[in-house]
Amino acid sequence: MLALYRKYRPKTFADVLGQEHTVTILQNTARQDKFAHAYLFYGPRGTGKTTVARLLAKVANCQKRQSDSTFAKQGEPCNACAACSQIDSGQTLDVTEIDAASNRGIDEIRDLKENVKTFPSLLRFKVFIVDEVHMLTTPAFNALLKTLEEPPAHIIFVLATTEYEKVLPTIVSRTQRFHFRKLTLQEIQKKLAVIVAAEDIKAAPQALELLAYLADGSVRDAESLLDQIVSMRGGTVVIEDIEKILGKVDFLKTTAMADLLIAGDLASSLEFLHEVANEGYNLFQFNKDLTEHLRRALSLHLNPSLEKLYEREIARAQIAELEKHAKILKPEKVIALLKALIDAYTQMRYNPFPLVPFEIAIIENLKK
Repeated sequence: MLALYRKYRPKTFADVLGQEHTVTILQNTARQDKFAHAYLFYGPRGTGKTTVARLLAKVANCQKRQSDSTFAKQGEPCNACAACSQIDSGQTLDVTEIDAASNRGIDEIRDLKENVKTFPSLLRFKVFIVDEVHMLTTPAFNALLKTLEEPPAHIIFVLATTEYEKVLPTIVSRTQRFHFRKLTLQEIQKKLAVIVAAEDIKAAPQALELLAYLADGSVRDAESLLDQIVSMRGGTVVIEDIEKILGKVDFLKTTAMADLLIAGDLASSLEFLHEVANEGYNLFQFNKDLTEHLRRALSLHLNPSLEKLYEREIARAQIAELEKHAKILKPEKVIALLKALIDAYTQMRYNPFPLVPFEIAIIENLKK
């Protein structure tokens, strides 16, 4: 059985979420049949870089696009010809995917250089997709540079990375660059809603919203999380399962804790923290979520117009809580608390009793 993120991977550029600028340019490239020899896709994980690379490989080699001038105007692969089918199934030798995280040395790039010299066996272009290209060693980068300087006409390179700044400028300068942004919470939730409807899964909107929030802008992570929940719980997805299985505290608990901290209620804050710990939730994640909530509330207190930006990242119910806290918090106290929580998080990572630094951070700030 295919994983959900593979089953619902976009088949056309039009299906790609959130990368409209990149998609438009690549569709126009296909319409004009003017493919560059090298592309660099960069951005956070799970935003569609490898998916778009495969779509580029398909549209460049699509036989219907090459033979049907009317269809070619769509700038899309047909997903029906032999070339599209072979690329989809991974059965062609003319499209090669390389994981630079595990194939990062000079020998692997030398093998690639030898492969570049040969013509495609069946397709129009040989396409090399190098994922996490920033992981290549310096000698490997230099060897790749030589290949990019004078590539054969039948070659297309697609380099993908989550760490753009680590790619050598000499490599970057020889590519067309495309930035992939994080998807908004609403975009991810909409995609999850389509999947649960198609799979006949019962899922409350609030549960999908929490999964979308947990994915942190990555649609692939959201689909994988949904798959994990469904695999363990069957055809029903509820917030309680997400919390228990993933160890993630629902934002209602985060905002409840923020209520107590902003009110300066030390006794209730410590009691609430113990309840969260005793229920087996991830204290590291709880610290991060609490820090993020207080940070947003402080920023909103100082600049109310940030609400429009927050709507892209978090649920409307969370924004309502942020607005409430922004109105009543005292900046100097929240700043001190934020510093303490950040220090506590660092200490928690190396402490066999992670609850202790968390408690101390709260005690030191609320006891004043």
